[in-house]
Amino acid sequence: MQESDLWFVFIAIVAVLLAADLIINRKAHHIPMKSAVAQTCVWVGAAIAFGVLLFWVTGDSTLTLEYFTAYAIEESMSMDNLFVFIIIFSYFGIRDEDQHKALFYGVIGAIVFRAIFIFAGVELLNMFDWLLYVFGVILLVVAIHTILEKDDDKKENKIARFMKNRFDYVDDEEADGKLFVMRNGKRCMTAIFLCIIVIELTDVVFALDSIPAVLAISTDTMVIYTSNIFAVMGLRSLFFVIKGGMNSLAYLKYGLGAILLFVAAKLLIHEFVEIPILLSLGVIIGILLVTVVASLMKNKRDRASASE
Repeated sequence: MQESDLWFVFIAIVAVLLAADLIINRKAHHIPMKSAVAQTCVWVGAAIAFGVLLFWVTGDSTLTLEYFTAYAIEESMSMDNLFVFIIIFSYFGIRDEDQHKALFYGVIGAIVFRAIFIFAGVELLNMFDWLLYVFGVILLVVAIHTILEKDDDKKENKIARFMKNRFDYVDDEEADGKLFVMRNGKRCMTAIFLCIIVIELTDVVFALDSIPAVLAISTDTMVIYTSNIFAVMGLRSLFFVIKGGMNSLAYLKYGLGAILLFVAAKLLIHEFVEIPILLSLGVIIGILLVTVVASLMKNKRDRASASE
């Protein structure tokens, strides 16, 4: 197998899993925890398997580590996006059983838009090396904003508010999960259709943060795009796994901020200090572990205090 064949393997994996997803979830329904966990394991397993295949075909351990590091960054940054999805669904009154449909269409759009951003970003970096410093400054600003952001700021999505105030739509309860319905002889958009548009636009904003972060790890188009898409695809099922317990990750924003600070520093000092990719992967995983453990410990202390 040639390295170029990996593109066909990647497309085949995504196509098969998306088709299976459509078959399994062809009808609107609540996604039970057991099913969501199983689907998340499938996507994570597919991402890991592709990384192993990448090493088997190329024999390049550095390229493989770049793939897994980019995947870890995108997956961790996507966690914060889940909070926004909850807010958007609540804002438009999307029923629980219709949320999977909205996320499915949102992911399809993400596949297209992220391809444009990634291929354009890699091409620009190949032409202008100084853009690395620009990306570094952008990530530094985003990192500071993430750490200092108040929890109340997440309760309002400006894109959702703008769309809701500018367009008339049919409530999801009345539309019964349809994207368009006929009302008074006219075709009208529904809440779920408007919600999908907001998710797409919000993902574009997210991509402006996450893609510079993965470009700090690698400039290989295959590594960046495949790791990015595997992370985004698994985000849908992960949403239904942890949406009930997202508030338990009290220190998530600080962990994400720390990761972005590290990646920003990596970009800004790359000409003077080269940070090994294995060290980068270790730092990112270490920050995530500390974030999760610290959040769980805080939850334990809070429960103990409440019971006193």
